[in-house]
Amino acid sequence: MKILKTILSTLFGLMFLNAGVDKFLHYMPMPEMSPEVVKAGEAMVTITWLIPLIGLIEILGGLLFIFPKTRALGAIVILPITIGIILHNAVFMPSGLAIAGVFLIINIWMIQDNWEKYKPMFR
Repeated sequence: MKILKTILSTLFGLMFLNAGVDKFLHYMPMPEMSPEVVKAGEAMVTITWLIPLIGLIEILGGLLFIFPKTRALGAIVILPITIGIILHNAVFMPSGLAIAGVFLIINIWMIQDNWEKYKPMFR
C-alpha cells in the first residue's frame, strides 16, 4: 500500500506541478473549447493576478504533495484547486469528470491518511 501511495502521490504532484508551470510558460497545446469555456477563461484572464496565483498554488501544492514529509500540507493546499477542477468539469466538460474524480479521490485519500496531523487545528 505504501508503494501505491508513493506512486500515486508522485504522479498527482507532478501533474499539478506541470499544470502550474504551464500557466507561466504556455507549452501545452490548448484543446478545442466551447464558447462557454472560452468566455469563462477570458473572464479569469481579465483578473491579471488570478492565473499566476493559481499556477503558483499548483506548483507549491504539487511539490508539497510529492514528498511524504510535506504531503499533509500539500493535500490541503491543493484541495481548493481540485474542487475547482471538479466544478469546472461538472459545469462545462462533464466528459472530464472521471479523471477529475480520480484526482479528488487521491486528494481526499491523502487528507484522510494524514488526519492525525490536522487534529490540532480543530482543538
